[in-house]
Amino acid sequence: MNPLLDHLNAPQLAAVTLPPVHALILAGAGSGKTRVLTTRIAWLISTGQVAPPGILAVTFTNKAAREMQTRLAGMLPINIRGMWIGTFHGLCNRLLRAHHRDAGLPQLFQILDSADQQSSVKRLLKSLNVDDEKFPPRELCHFINAQKEQGLRAAAVEAWDDWARKRVELYQAYEAQCQREGVVDFAELLLRSYELLERNEPLRRHYQERFRHVLVDEFQDTNKLQYRWLKLLAGGGANLFCVGDDDQSIYAFRGADVGNMADFEREFKVTNLIRLEQNYRSHGNILDAANAIIKNNPSRLGKNLWTEAGSGEPIRIYESYSDGDEARWIVEEVKALQRDGHTRAEIALLYRSNAQSRALEHALFNAGLPYRVYGGLRFFERAEIKHALAYLRLIANSDDDTAFARVVNFPARGIGARSLENLQDAAKAAGSSLHAAIPRVGGAGGVKLAGFAQLIVSLRDAAHLPLPELVDHVVELSGLHSHYQNEKEGQERLANLDELINAAASFVAEEGTPDPDGEITGQYGNDLSSFLAHASLEAGEHQAGEGDDALQLMTVHSAKGLEFNMVFISGLEDGLFPHENSLLEDKGLEEERRLMYVAVTRARQRLYLSFAQTRMLHGQTRYNLPSRFLDEVPGELVKWLTPRAGKGGFAVPSAPTYSGGTPRRSEPSSGSGFRIGQSVMHAKFGLGVIVNAEGGGTDARVQVNFGNAGMKWLALSVAKLEAA
Repeated sequence: MNPLLDHLNAPQLAAVTLPPVHALILAGAGSGKTRVLTTRIAWLISTGQVAPPGILAVTFTNKAAREMQTRLAGMLPINIRGMWIGTFHGLCNRLLRAHHRDAGLPQLFQILDSADQQSSVKRLLKSLNVDDEKFPPRELCHFINAQKEQGLRAAAVEAWDDWARKRVELYQAYEAQCQREGVVDFAELLLRSYELLERNEPLRRHYQERFRHVLVDEFQDTNKLQYRWLKLLAGGGANLFCVGDDDQSIYAFRGADVGNMADFEREFKVTNLIRLEQNYRSHGNILDAANAIIKNNPSRLGKNLWTEAGSGEPIRIYESYSDGDEARWIVEEVKALQRDGHTRAEIALLYRSNAQSRALEHALFNAGLPYRVYGGLRFFERAEIKHALAYLRLIANSDDDTAFARVVNFPARGIGARSLENLQDAAKAAGSSLHAAIPRVGGAGGVKLAGFAQLIVSLRDAAHLPLPELVDHVVELSGLHSHYQNEKEGQERLANLDELINAAASFVAEEGTPDPDGEITGQYGNDLSSFLAHASLEAGEHQAGEGDDALQLMTVHSAKGLEFNMVFISGLEDGLFPHENSLLEDKGLEEERRLMYVAVTRARQRLYLSFAQTRMLHGQTRYNLPSRFLDEVPGELVKWLTPRAGKGGFAVPSAPTYSGGTPRRSEPSSGSGFRIGQSVMHAKFGLGVIVNAEGGGTDARVQVNFGNAGMKWLALSVAKLEAA
């Protein structure tokens, strides 16, 4: 037997040794897809079915491309560098460099990264005297890139009103500017490459005849244009070997279209569909949970992960009273794992959205545990948080030049570089701060600077407000909220700003001192300077250095492709995970379920799932239902770390519970035996959580969050409501 085929299981062997035909390989999480791809390439070359230049292998990340090249170099005695292995963007760049004249580009054309593209759009708007508040550069970049990823030039984009027509005009002007300057953005690389091959038949035929085998990694993440590009190259009879997992398609927001897999199977009449279901990563209970969750998605090609590693430990589920309690519990579990000999680097803390990291970071900071935020910034280092803190710093001290420079023109208020230079000169001449020098600057720039100074005065007038309300007020009055609300992907930044309000509320609760009337004041309660110092300390401490043993914090999206011995998935509540935006549409919920599947399959040995009865949102306590995904995990696979009652796979507590520390004050009762935070059952609306109560006796009524059925006010004298 060929030594290349050693250590392959039966489905892997079948995939690697397929005859030259179109094939779709459904590769489950941890099933060895990279091994199959690289061995397939090595097999084709070593058996003489194709020469190295006849291979085109497409990946989604440079890291994956390098790994493939490294593995091939260890399998074959050939020069790997000559082979076409790379990302879509990398391969399109290579094609355009080789044929720059045919593509209408200068030989040394430059590539704009996302920051460069945004700067280019800003220059364009300025040159055309277009209001960048009405057409924010970041949002305009998203619009342009989205059109290109659909294969649409400006002339082909439909516009139904004046605003949409203006965006199309700006897209057209941007195209002309890029062509004039000899630059291309990332989306342009693929579109220009596709257009080149489509219109130039001799060139297209050359590459169709050259690449006899086209292999694609992570096929479920391809967008419409990428799939069209692949079809174009395979149109001359090449064999398409596509490896992917429709159950791990989680990038619809980037344009990924999981439907490409079914389209490929139909359009290319694929008869070779091979499932790689043996998992080499996780224990059986983890895989059984993942299988049980994902089977609830109806439109999938279908597979069932299994392992020879045994069942392993049960999945641990923990219900906490609040998000803060949840974070403290996770810290205690991490400490216990360390005492058992596990390193911090083996442990991952996953969450659905970036804003959730704040409570976890706070608990880790207090415990002195070093951590690293993977694929993102620590909470207090995120741009929107630093902007809000800069406004707060100016309230505390208007002479803070660093804070002043950060937000004097953010959000944009027409204060240009020339005005700032004049201000700096005036401040230097007077030996004063930038803020103090504003009256010394004349002209239109001086008027706009004076307007900013007045904004700071208005913000300072609200300094008497309780700290969370002050933060909320600053976010609104500064224009940060409306700025991010107008961004296409601004919802995550708004969620982080909401979390900053929660951070202020938590700071007051933990550090404040109640006065005789119960109001929290004193040394810390409403002391803005103390909160700013607290934020600075949390931003600067416990940042793990490169190579240090540190906990890994990340969103589930960032975790794709990674694996850890111990995994915590926190915040498993309806509205959070699955996200509330997904609950209104089937496809959105299906993608959230795929995201949960990805999260679960990151764990090798032990998996923790946790949720909270209450969670702070915009400084207010919100009562949530447990995530429906918890109920999709078979009961025999789990071990509850907190008492559970009722039916189904999730806890339905009869009253708020608290684990560890000082017992919490009971939530107010409705006066009828029910309590806010209590889970209840209704014959028509199902399971819900009481979130409000009013009245008494025969007039008593409660407000209940029934999840999909919505919020309902129920009269207790009539409603047949039972404790769950």
